Amino acid sequence: MVYTIQDIVSYLEKIAPPAYQESYDNAQLITGDSKNQVKGILCSLDATEAVIEEAISLGCNLVIAHHPIIFKGLKSLTGKNYVERTIIKAIKNDIAIYAIHTNLDHVAHGVNKKIADKIGLTNTSILQPKKELLSKLTTFVPLEAKEKVLSALFEAGAGQIGEYSGCSFIAEGNGTFIPSENANPTKGVRGKVHEEAEVRIEVLLPSYLEKRVLASMKNAHPYEEVAYFLHKLENENQLVGAGMIGELSFPMDEMEFLLHLKKNMNLKVIKHTSLLNRPIQKVAICGGAGIFLLKESKKSGADIFITADVKYHEFFDAENQIVVCDIGHYESEIYTKELLGELLSQNFTNIALYLTKVVTNPITYL
Repeated sequence: MVYTIQDIVSYLEKIAPPAYQESYDNAQLITGDSKNQVKGILCSLDATEAVIEEAISLGCNLVIAHHPIIFKGLKSLTGKNYVERTIIKAIKNDIAIYAIHTNLDHVAHGVNKKIADKIGLTNTSILQPKKELLSKLTTFVPLEAKEKVLSALFEAGAGQIGEYSGCSFIAEGNGTFIPSENANPTKGVRGKVHEEAEVRIEVLLPSYLEKRVLASMKNAHPYEEVAYFLHKLENENQLVGAGMIGELSFPMDEMEFLLHLKKNMNLKVIKHTSLLNRPIQKVAICGGAGIFLLKESKKSGADIFITADVKYHEFFDAENQIVVCDIGHYESEIYTKELLGELLSQNFTNIALYLTKVVTNPITYL
């Protein structure tokens, strides 16, 4: 089967919707024509000149990177820095670059889940769920159309609450209306009051799917004019947010756990606060720069918080209440390329798929 770049992008954006990225981010197709056929995919943490050169040598025309090569607007493309040189090389060689960044950080099956799996955490959940990402849709449907409309709503992405799908609230009642002389009513007669046995259907949906869900509802609904209410909710979305909390299957001594962490994440060094002489079982994690989650990690009752890019004075904020570990930005997220490879291989079995062998870490250790 032949796949276009857009096919790959569409799949990835179902896994990690762009609507879940931070406002400063640039998770999207950065270079390339989405209509082009995919010849090969190279997954990486970063898109650098060396990665583009590797893609060329492998015959790949799509690089999927966690970190966007462009964060800020470019005013020229003269090759004066590594960002411009990378973009120029990609365009010259017709290589598409797609970035899937904080949106992949924020989903429950994303970057932090990969870290949790690497270090053997169970009972994982989002550490800081995001608010105001959900909407509630209420509509009124004649009894005989209930199943058709419900199916359309669910198929469009409504009715998902955590690990439960097909969720709705249904109440029976009677609706009344008077069709005008210009109406084309499915039920009732123009100019006369009509009373119809109806069901009130309420479902939750991700706010970014509002247009799609409304279109599906209207298409399935038998009425010429569909009555509905759509409300933004303050609720937290338990499957979307920053960081992750999980548990080890059994408590470990602090030093034993640090050595376990070092081995399983293939670390050269761990920077950490003073040990507290108590067992480690509940673990908070955030790939990349995550010290903003320290307060939430303490609140969750975690024994240790694993992240990266912690500044000197930020280590003091542990206050001897939790062990804080800085394992390095690259080191914390390098397995994202494995995650991308796993996700893509499950759905695109006949595309050449590679994980970069280029070490893009700008930091070296003596």
